[in-house]
This record gives sequence, structure tokens and C-alpha cells, in this order.
Amino acid sequence: MFLDHLVLGAGTGFNSGDIIATLVIFLVLMLLLKKVAWGPLMGIMQQREELVASEIEAAEKARKESHQFLEEQKSILKEARTEAQTIVEGAKKQGELQKEEILTAARTEANRLKESALREIESEKEKAIAAVRDEVVSLSVLAASKVLSKEISEADNRALIEETIAKAGEAR
Repeated sequence: MFLDHLVLGAGTGFNSGDIIATLVIFLVLMLLLKKVAWGPLMGIMQQREELVASEIEAAEKARKESHQFLEEQKSILKEARTEAQTIVEGAKKQGELQKEEILTAARTEANRLKESALREIESEKEKAIAAVRDEVVSLSVLAASKVLSKEISEADNRALIEETIAKAGEAR
């Protein structure tokens, strides 16, 4: 009975024409929504997904590049430290070599000055001894000539005194 009312469309029940029209309108509306709204919305969502994926990929690439850059910087810093250490060690060795060269040169110069001074002292000593000998000879000649009252010539007396002094110098 209820179904008869539906099929016949009698009363306040369901009208099959309305149902079919509603269904057709609903389907047309769904197709329009799919074409007009759902398609672009899915396209926007797809673009958004691709954008997020590309940003994640770019961030991962940037992270890898920064990690590689950090490793390169560490390597460069290590090389710089090694090179600086080598330079410092080389400077220390060079300083030690220069120190030794300066000390050797100073010792050599001091020895040369000492030897020069000793030679000069020896030369002055010999000059002083010669001067004293000459003075002694002159005084001896003068004394002998006064004592002998000029019996021996001055040249003979001088030769005799020099020979005596020379023998006395050799005896020392």
C-alpha cells in the first residue's frame, strides 16, 4: 500500500519524478563541482604538495651543502694550523741558527781582539825592553867612561855592554 502511493504519486508521499529530478540535479551539480571546484582544488593541493616536497628537497640539499662546507672549512683550518705550526717551528730553528752564528762570530771577534791585544802588548813590551836596554847601555857607557876616564872608545864600550846585556837576557 505504501508503495502504491509512491508509485502513483498520490498524497503527501514521495514523488518519483521529484526524486529523479533531484538525483539528476545532484549528479549534474557533482559533475560541475568536480570540474569547476574539485579539479582546481586538487590541482592546488597537488601544487602545494610539490612545493612542500621541493622545499624539503632544497632544505636537505642546503643541509648537505652546509655540512660539506663545514667539513671543507674544518679541513682548511686544520691545514692552516699545521702550516702555522710549521712556520713557527721554522722561525724557532732559524732563530737558534742565527743565535749560534752571532755567538760564534762574537767569540771569533773576541779571540781576534784578544790575540791582537796580546801581540800589541808583546810588541810594546819588546819596545820597552829595547828602550830600557838602550837606556842601560847609554848609562853604562856614561858610567864606564867616567870610571875609565876615556881609556876605551865609546863604540867599543857600547859593543861590550850590549854583548853583556844580551848574554844576561839569554841567561834568563
